[in-house]
Parts: sequence; structure tokens; C-alpha cells
Amino acid sequence: MAENTASLLFELGTEELPPRALRNLSATLQAEFVRGLDDAGLDHGEVTAYSTPRRLALLVRECAIAQPDRDVERRGPALQAAFDADGKPTKAAEGFARSCGTTVDQLQEQETDKGTWLVFKVRQEGRPAAELLPAIAENALNKLPIPKRMRWGSSEAQFVRPVHWLVFLLGDKVVPCTLLDANSGNVTFGHRFHHPTGITLYNPEDYAEVLESLGKVIAHFDSRRARIKQYVEEAAAALSGKADLDADLLDEVTALNEWPQPITGGFEERFLAVPQEALVATMKSNQKYFPVFDRDGKLMNHFITIANIDSSNPALIREGNERVVRPRLADAMFFWEQDGKRRLADHIERLDQVVFQKGLGSMRDKSDRVAALAELIADHIGGDRVLARRAGELSRCDLMTEMVFEFPEMQGIMGRYQAFRDGEPAELAQAMDEFYMPRFSGDDLPQTRTGIAIALAERIDTLVGVFGIGMKPTGDKDPFALRRAALGALRILREHALALDLRWLLAAAADHLGRAIKDADTVQTVYEFMLERLKGLYLEDGTPLEVFEAVAAVHPATIADFEHRVRAVSDFRKLPEAEALAAANKRIANILKKVDGAIPETVDAGLFELTAEKELADRILAVEQRVAPLMADANYGASLQALSHLREPVDRFFDDVMVMAEKPEVRDNRLAMLQSLARQFLQVADISVLQV
Repeated sequence: MAENTASLLFELGTEELPPRALRNLSATLQAEFVRGLDDAGLDHGEVTAYSTPRRLALLVRECAIAQPDRDVERRGPALQAAFDADGKPTKAAEGFARSCGTTVDQLQEQETDKGTWLVFKVRQEGRPAAELLPAIAENALNKLPIPKRMRWGSSEAQFVRPVHWLVFLLGDKVVPCTLLDANSGNVTFGHRFHHPTGITLYNPEDYAEVLESLGKVIAHFDSRRARIKQYVEEAAAALSGKADLDADLLDEVTALNEWPQPITGGFEERFLAVPQEALVATMKSNQKYFPVFDRDGKLMNHFITIANIDSSNPALIREGNERVVRPRLADAMFFWEQDGKRRLADHIERLDQVVFQKGLGSMRDKSDRVAALAELIADHIGGDRVLARRAGELSRCDLMTEMVFEFPEMQGIMGRYQAFRDGEPAELAQAMDEFYMPRFSGDDLPQTRTGIAIALAERIDTLVGVFGIGMKPTGDKDPFALRRAALGALRILREHALALDLRWLLAAAADHLGRAIKDADTVQTVYEFMLERLKGLYLEDGTPLEVFEAVAAVHPATIADFEHRVRAVSDFRKLPEAEALAAANKRIANILKKVDGAIPETVDAGLFELTAEKELADRILAVEQRVAPLMADANYGASLQALSHLREPVDRFFDDVMVMAEKPEVRDNRLAMLQSLARQFLQVADISVLQV
């Protein structure tokens, strides 16, 4: 430990904290406390955060016990304003001196390039850390992300949960203060049941070890999480299975326990007749259990839970958990059996009674539009148009089931199970689930042609419809998740390389919406909105903005074509000729932009005056003949490779030729040749925007 430093321990003991907020509370406390130390000039070493259901704590190693001394300089009035004609101090000088706690004769003069000023200089002694720490801690606590603070008892203090104790140590000395009506001390408390009495702390660095060995509390969140993960994996292996170690569930269970102990439980095999996703949902969300799966990924009739107590009779805890989960599983089975009494198609008419959005009709209307658009899409991507229409009509029917009403996360999944149960074609059944894909960023995409058709139709219809009634996203507000819908549609189009014209697709959706569209520019507005989202996708992938803009400038019809061009331009940028050709195209674009009047469509070889003109024209013609079949095959990479051979004649042309010649016919002929050259490149992308 460095001289003039000591370890610092801060611990706030509370009633059980909100489990889902625990990690964020701990991280924010650490960040704000450290910011306070830094702002106060208190140097420190490593900072470790601790958090359990009943405490938030920080251990700061090698914290300075006082601020360093520092020179303080304050500038007062200018010298000419500080003294009158007789050399006597003015009121300005005297007032400045009083504010500094001194007299005018103790002030110094300082010359600057703007004149001479009175200044006050003093060596300020650093304040002890013990005087500064209470305010630092209070400020950090006030900045915790707590949506609604509560009061308790007769106290006026407000926090996320009632506060019971406060430990504040700098070395072996208590930092005296009162925070949230709790007086600081050196006494912490262990596990609520295993060690409810006080534990006196003498050294901050012993905190975690003492709590674990004596208090039966694992204070460090990540250490506790790792231990729970290990317990669950070992328990699952003992069952010859593998546990669902969902990261969010693992975090929540960690935030619910101070002294975790694994308990293995089970339930009757008859419940496995229910779709396993429903059973998993109720075990995870309602009971905080870890489901167990066999080697084939099928749910076993076992679960693993974590008890916050080392019981002398764990069988009793197991029986209690089994007794609690049984009614929930029975409910799921009841819903499954009740829903089996109807087919998905039996729910179609009920969709008439549910409004999708004012101005866009009912859920039935929405399903009909999606079915019609999906039929068109299937036609263009090699799908079954009849199956796509049927899938679109049934796509929302599972929302009317008892299962989805009880478990909203089962939408789509329930549709798949019910369609199989109804005897629908396997691809249609799979499409009921794929309809919702991708559900979030990075999620799987639909794979069947029918699933692709209805998933794409759903998102396009929503985008065009909601934009069409004037409810496009503004700022952070996006109640219809239109950004997510656009990203999902773009991922489907891009990653499946679908040869679908995006504008045609949007226009088809607008046709199906008919009079519901109030804005005549809806298709163009949605197209631009989606193009912005596409830009975001490429930037996330590491594609330079200039490459995206080079391709966007030529307005490819399909996202698949856009993707091919992006790859070709990315490869072109790596060629040694790229820099010169990009600069030349930029120069050509600037020249053509300034031309008034029409430029001839053809080049007249009889008007050439210089060898460089004829040479460039011949090379353009040769490359054009070579590129034409490549462009016909959409081989953009090879096309740009061929065009790269124009570098030398282009360089010579600009070195030897004055484009804006005095003779109008010669000038126009040279402009026509440059226009012809630019068009060759613009068949692929506008490379003039590249910064190679």
C-alpha cells in the first residue's frame, strides 16, 4: 500500500433490491463514486463493486487519505482599474482583496499580452478524504437509476428499498456521516438466516472473505453467478441432460441469492405432451427455474432451482418447488387441450373483432393484405403462391388461442404446433413461426419460401400502412417498431439474395392498402426510410460509408443487387488503379456538372486533335465491348476490373488535353467522350465519391 493511502469500503445494507435492476444499480454506483473521487482529486487504485440482494458495496484500493496541496490563483481587476490617479486602491481592488480574505497590499501583479492585472496566489492545503467522502457517496446514491423512490417508517429518506445499515471505512477508521438516515459504522450483516447478527469489519480488504466465511454471503456478483452456473451444469449432468443457462435468467437468479444452493426437482411426464416452449416459459419467467433438456434437445421432466439457504432438509425445498410449479404446468396443459378443440382457421372470423390500427382496419383486414402480398412475393421467389396465401390468412390466428393469451411469447410457436395438429402442410406449419422472424437484432431468419413470403409481406405492409396514415417514427418514438420492421425486411431481402424490386414491393403493398394511404409520397418516403436502415446495416458490418454512397447513387432495384455492387466496389478500392480513377471520375463529374446545354450522345473521331483523345476513345470502346457481357451477367467485380485498365489513357488525356477547347465542336466532342467514360463506371457505382 502506497504511503498516504488506505483502502476504502462503502456498503449500503437494504431490504431485498429489485433483482433485474441490481447489476445496473451496482455499475452506476461504481461509475458515479469513482467520478466523485476523480473530481475531488483523490487518487486511487483498483475499484471492485459488490452487490447482493441486500447490499451495494464498493472496495477502493489505495485511496488517497487527503487531497494534494495545490496552488490557487485568482485574477482580479486590471491594474488601471485597481488604482486611481493618486495610486490609491479603488473599490474594485478592495472588494477583490476582501473576497480573497486578504488586503490589497498582499496582492501581486501579473503581466499578460492583454495588460497587467492584480492576482491573488495562495498555496491551498488539500482537504482530508474523510471530509469529502460523505458528499461523494451521497451524490453517487442520488444518481442511481431509480424510477420511483420510496420512504419507510417515519423517515424522510428516499431510496429504492428501505436502508438498514451503512459501512464506511477508510483504512481502519470509520468515515463519520449519515446517509439515507443510516449512521456510518464498521458493522455489516451476513445472510438473513445463516448469520443475521452483526459482523465487525476492521480491514476493508477483508470484506468479501469475511462475509463469505462468516456471514454466508458471496458478495461479488460475477463470482456468485459463476458458482450458480457451475452448480446448474453439474446438476444437469447428473441427470444426463443439459440446462438452459439463459443469460438473463442467470443474472436474475444471481440477484435473488446471497448463498446459492442447487435443488433438483421434477414433474409428471404427462406434462411433456404440452409444447415444450410453453413449459419452459412458465418455469423460467414465473418460477426462475432452469429447464433441463436431453441430448436431442427435448425437454426432460426435471428442473433445477437455486435456493438461498443451505437447508438441513433439501428434500423439503424440492417438494415445495414441485408443488408450486405443478398448477402452472397443469394450466399450460389445459390451454393446450382447449385450443386443440378448434383449428387455426376457426379463428379467422374472430380477427374481425380486433382492430389492428385505426385507419388500417382489423386484424382480419391486415391478414388478408399480407396474404395477397405474400402470394405475389412467392410468385417471384419460387414459392408456392397458394400455400403463401393460406399461410398469410392463418398467420395471426394463434393470437386468438388460450395459450398465446396466457403466454404471449408463444405467438408463432403456438401457430406452428397448432398447424401441425390441424394437419396443415409442414411448410405452412413452419411458416407460422417464421412469420415473426427475425424477432430481434441478430435473430434467425425464415428459411422456407412460404415463411419468407409472409414474414416479408407482414413487414412491408406495416411500413407502408403506418407511414401512409401519417404515423411515421419521430425522434426516439417508434410505437409500431417500424425501424425493427424495416431492418427485418432488409435482412430477409439481403441475406436470402431475393431478386425483388424494393420499389415494386412497396408499391404493391400500397395498392393493397388502397384508400387507407393518405400521403401520395408514401412509397418514396418508405423507400428512403429503408435505405437509411440499409446504410446502418452496412456500417455495422464495417462497410465504409463512401462505398455505400457510391452504390446508392445508382439506385439498384433490388437489395441483392445492391449487395453484389457493394462487394465489387469494396474489392475495387483495393486495386492500385482505384485512387487515380476515383479522382478522375470526380473531376469528370465536376466538369459535366458545369456544362450548359446538351452534350452529344456520340463521339466523332474526326474531331480529334490530339493522340491522347484517340487513344482514350479506342480504349473506352474496347473496354465497353468487354464490359457489356459482364454487366449482362451482373458480374460487377469483373466489370470494374476491366474498367481499371483505363487508368493510363485517362491520366494521359487529362495531362495532354484541354477539355474546354475554344472550338465548340471540339469541346462538345471531348465532353461526349468524358460522359461516355462516366457512364461506363456508373453502370456499377459512382466511384467519384470514393476517398481511396
